[in-house]
Amino acid sequence: MAEASHLTPILQPMIFLATAVIAVPLAKRLGLGSVLGYIAGGIAIGPWGLGLLGDPARVASIAELGIVLLLFIIGLELNLGRLWALRRDIFGLGTAQVLGCGALLALLPRALGHGWGAALVAGLGLALSSTALVMQLLEERGETETPHGRTAFAILLLQDLAIVPLLALVAFLSPLPSAGGQPAWAEALLAAGAIAAVVLAGRYLLNPFFALLARSGAREIMTAAALLVVLGAAGVMALAGLSMAMGAFLAGLLLAESNYRHELEADIEPFRGLLLGLFFLSVGMSVDLGVVWAQAGLLLAGVLALVLLKGLATYALSRAFRHPPATALRAGMLLSQGGEFGFVLYATAAAAGVMQPALASLLVALVTLSMAVTPPLLRLAPVILRRCGRPMPEEDYSDARGSVLVVGFGRFGQQVSQFLLRQGYALTLLDNDVHRIEEAGRFGARVYYGDGTRLDVLRAAGVGRMRLVVICTDRPEVTDRIVAVMQEAFPEIPFLVRAFDRRHALGLMARGVDNPVRETLESAFRLGREALLALGLPREEAEATERYIRQRDRAWLEAQAVGGLYARPAPLTPVRGESD
Repeated sequence: MAEASHLTPILQPMIFLATAVIAVPLAKRLGLGSVLGYIAGGIAIGPWGLGLLGDPARVASIAELGIVLLLFIIGLELNLGRLWALRRDIFGLGTAQVLGCGALLALLPRALGHGWGAALVAGLGLALSSTALVMQLLEERGETETPHGRTAFAILLLQDLAIVPLLALVAFLSPLPSAGGQPAWAEALLAAGAIAAVVLAGRYLLNPFFALLARSGAREIMTAAALLVVLGAAGVMALAGLSMAMGAFLAGLLLAESNYRHELEADIEPFRGLLLGLFFLSVGMSVDLGVVWAQAGLLLAGVLALVLLKGLATYALSRAFRHPPATALRAGMLLSQGGEFGFVLYATAAAAGVMQPALASLLVALVTLSMAVTPPLLRLAPVILRRCGRPMPEEDYSDARGSVLVVGFGRFGQQVSQFLLRQGYALTLLDNDVHRIEEAGRFGARVYYGDGTRLDVLRAAGVGRMRLVVICTDRPEVTDRIVAVMQEAFPEIPFLVRAFDRRHALGLMARGVDNPVRETLESAFRLGREALLALGLPREEAEATERYIRQRDRAWLEAQAVGGLYARPAPLTPVRGESD
């Protein structure tokens, strides 16, 4: 008996690990994906399955750390520039999606006889999607940097921010007397203080902190410090009544430009994977099969209505924000389920008397089932696109035989390719814009479909045997990710890079890229020379002026690389006056 009691603490981890080891490979073998494997495994070992574990709430409180670590890693892979580039989808499309889907879905519980307060909270909760599920699916499928992946991420980010005002809405609608909490202005001040504390610590303390620990040479201490930073940021936000996940995301975002970014990501990744798997197991364990069987017809109709209404509404809103049909459809399917923050919202609403506990339990079951439906639902996207006349190209590189890889076949890449083709070099052209690939095919150019930020795509395209890689992508953040992959995985392969502007060129130079080519530079030089010729200047003087401006620009760029963006250029002294 004594030996059995000593074994008890390790039985639960053994059950979780055994379930994951069995369920996940089996689900992937059946083509269902790892997420559905975890959920099915959780159902099997939960209270309504084999009953091996009987307290899903206790497991969920630990498993929530998986979402926290996921948001931290997402923040690490972003930077403020990339976040700013997504601002339209985050604050425009994201806000429209939450409000539009929330209002539409609120009609369902209202039609069943529930009050407007309960219906509104239910609808807005169902408008939230699962960050953990969607990001895991995108990562597994290698679609994080695709257009629909970026669109879905932007909407998810706004949804994660929305949980704070939604919890405030529950408190406002609650008929129960206040528990003596602080006034609204004090809570807002506390939240602002928590955000400021995380931002200031990330800006001024974390880099010196990690530099000090790195000098110790103890790898395990760096791992402990990485976990401490994540949990510390999450804890500060939680104390202020904000989302722990958003605290972790903010910490990751502030460390995105750190010299220790890649080491932090490598240290956190194993914990993130295991805890995120534990989260999906807890989702499966929380499925109340008693409620499911008792309300099977209603739940089946609810899941169908949720997926259809939310998917179609997200598609329509994405099209209204001028996303292509394929991007809008895939984003709509990705975000058609309910999310993990719905669990928190409905539990809070039931405790506050805003909705009946029976409705909250039904909504939790609905959210869980909708999450389980999402992975197989995504398989329909290529079929629908094909039926609509928009087939998605396959990532097939079996006939790619080029010695030069050109990544990005837009207007810039097309012009560069002509120089190489003229000299007889065999090219492998790579792009992820379906319309561009179709247009190039009409002119006889074979462009392979693929995302150049993915290591597996670059390997499949044969980058390891290339004599040269030319990166011609038009989005600075995408270019930076390709450069990072090339430098880390293929340091022996030479590559040239298109820079978006001067600031981007300086950023690439700081990463160790020699001579990035600014996309508008040559056309500006030529136009300046033509302007002088049009004003009657002799060709020799116009060309001499062009050479001088080139040399001055190059010297200024080198000075900025050393002294910063605002280093002053050499004085520009006119050689002649207009009256000369």
